[in-house]
Amino acid sequence: MEKNCRNIWAKCLKLIEEQLPPRTFKTWFEPIRPLKFKDGVLTIQVASNYVYECLEERFIDILRTSLKEVIGPNAKLEYSVVVENQPKVPLTTTLASVSVKKPETNTIYLDNRTQSGLKNPFESVTNRLQIDSQLNPSYTMESFIEGSCNRLAKSAGMAIAKNPGGTAFNPLLIYGGSGLGKTHLAQAIGLEVKQNFPEKVVLYVSTNLFQTQFTEAVRKNEINDFLHFYQLIDVLILDDIHELAGKTATQNTFFHIFNHLQQLGKQLILTCDKAPAELSGIEERLLSRFKWGLSAEIKSPDYETRKEIVLYKTKKDGIEFAPDVIEYICQYVDNNVRELEGTMISLLAQATFNKKDLTINLVKDILGKTVRRQVEDLTVDKIQQVVCEHFHIEPDLLQAKTRKREVVQARYLAMYFCKTYTKASLAFIGNQIGKKDHATVLYACKVVNDMLDTDRKFRAEVEELQRKLHCSC
Repeated sequence: MEKNCRNIWAKCLKLIEEQLPPRTFKTWFEPIRPLKFKDGVLTIQVASNYVYECLEERFIDILRTSLKEVIGPNAKLEYSVVVENQPKVPLTTTLASVSVKKPETNTIYLDNRTQSGLKNPFESVTNRLQIDSQLNPSYTMESFIEGSCNRLAKSAGMAIAKNPGGTAFNPLLIYGGSGLGKTHLAQAIGLEVKQNFPEKVVLYVSTNLFQTQFTEAVRKNEINDFLHFYQLIDVLILDDIHELAGKTATQNTFFHIFNHLQQLGKQLILTCDKAPAELSGIEERLLSRFKWGLSAEIKSPDYETRKEIVLYKTKKDGIEFAPDVIEYICQYVDNNVRELEGTMISLLAQATFNKKDLTINLVKDILGKTVRRQVEDLTVDKIQQVVCEHFHIEPDLLQAKTRKREVVQARYLAMYFCKTYTKASLAFIGNQIGKKDHATVLYACKVVNDMLDTDRKFRAEVEELQRKLHCSC
């Protein structure tokens, strides 16, 4: 049986290799091991849930085609997830090959006498509209981690999912900065509605795509079709409505769609990067309607919420992180959820493919670019200000010729952070901090790096300063 499964997998690999770039094939498929073949089911071993998900999401069509060609039309695939770099014993999980299922499309049959030829701007057909919700099936309520930063928005979303159009939260306007989960939550509400009410027509659309469709409808003289199509929707999710600013004609059309859906008791869910009161370039009559329901803010996740996100991701992907690694990640990647999840993907990939334990030092190396990106707006003056406040010294002392230990340390650290977090030249940094030359800046950076490697107390102080610099951006 073992020999047979190896032969089958070798033939599959040959077919797969012909369809992929060499690097992609080497990264994703060479590490896979065939385990068994029984009753038409081939079981392959992968290193983590992360690999399993990537194979299912990115390569499942290639995998299935190859299997069917080698085994036959009824071929099936099964994964054995074996996580070897665990503190105790390898963690083994068996998972079937099941691609994430998208919500079913809704079919609307039109009255030929009144709406013959009505066009779906997503896909044109005649007298029958197949409406795909455009929802991402991975944006579920389960994967949207609740915390004090988003509790109101999520609670309102859950209420809407149970009674779309029948709550006081209509419209629901979710607002907040980039990468905080507005789109995730909005689509999660749509997925919950589809699960609870499969017959309801749910549609997610970005404002940018809405604007493009509107422009195309005007060009083709099909604006009535455009209006009628959107008036058929039961739950309309419009993402990034701030992009309507200055687009008077589009705003006017959306105003009529909004009114029509509201009057029929249909649900509207909007997302925006600002509160309605802070929006500019939007007509007052639209702004007043945005305020009819509930405006719920999503804020940057606090430490506890970030920790829950990290723990959920590691549990889902079957890889354990040491407590100090989790603490480090949550402390330094605190800008938004998107960056936190991107960081987790990078770390999981490192743990999976390099089969290394994720120590603090390794994590620091991996996150170096992320941390730098988060504080790239710092200036030499700002860094000097934060360093002086941290050491409780006057800024003028950094420019003085004093050799007092605390002043020299502050000066060296200011030079180190300026070199790390700004694009200023060494000569400019030295001139701005104590009228020194570029060689002094290089020496200061060497001293700081040496102490980071040997002095734990000093390293903790530098990390505290990094946090303060990040918060000051």
